[in-house]
Amino acid sequence: MQHAFPCGNAALDFVGTLRARRNAAPREMLTSPEDLDSWFRESGLVDGETHCRSSDVPDAVALREAIYSLIAARLANESLDEGALSLMNRTARTPSAIPQLTPAGRRVEATAEQAMSSVARIAIDVLTGPEALLLKECGRPECTQVYTDRSRGSRREWCSVKCRNKVNAAAYRARLRERRPR
Repeated sequence: MQHAFPCGNAALDFVGTLRARRNAAPREMLTSPEDLDSWFRESGLVDGETHCRSSDVPDAVALREAIYSLIAARLANESLDEGALSLMNRTARTPSAIPQLTPAGRRVEATAEQAMSSVARIAIDVLTGPEALLLKECGRPECTQVYTDRSRGSRREWCSVKCRNKVNAAAYRARLRERRPR
């Protein structure tokens, strides 16, 4: 598996395709049509190939940034960016991926545009549904993954166990440095 899906929500995991967003050199996971195609497949949005083209990659990145912008505005209780809203709504108007029943079971085939429409529609559901109140951004400074906090008491601070472990390890190392005699 090339991509990570810590959130269990395609729109939030799509936002995570730009890793370490605030770092000087964030890590872009969508650099080629093959990367985008594998993300759609690995996310479970489609079962086959979407046959992404080079022109689909900047469209996907623009959608990802629009989703992040809208979520960040929601988290900060700020007004939503009109450009991001327009892009999201325009993308969602495209027909989405459609599941089909085959003799072998359920199969979803889609174009890149249809897969992106599915992501946009999921993002709209997250931003307008009851989960909007549960949205949080990972507490690890290097991570900007957005997730829904369904924990008891809404106390979850990290997007995944991996981030929690990194924060705890850094805190442990800092405590050790403080105890060392000079």
